[in-house]
Amino acid sequence: MILFFFGLSAGVVAKIKGSSFFIWFMIGAVLPMIGTIAAVLYRNEREEERRTCPECGTVLPLYVQVCTRCGRDLEFPEDPPPEAAGTA
Repeated sequence: MILFFFGLSAGVVAKIKGSSFFIWFMIGAVLPMIGTIAAVLYRNEREEERRTCPECGTVLPLYVQVCTRCGRDLEFPEDPPPEAAGTA
């Protein structure tokens, strides 16, 4: 029963940060305290820089190399995205 709640806590934290609930639920259930702490320390997917695919217009995280919608190979931008340029 305790493993379920550790898995639930890790999954909820990860879902709030934009990651997969099920994967983090499993990690939290297998590694009770460590899984929840790892979910808290893991990167926030919602704050990742994004770019637009020039072919289909899908907005994707900067680290994605192939568009998940049209399959186009995306080049890594030399200039920072406009959102990041305004904050510097």
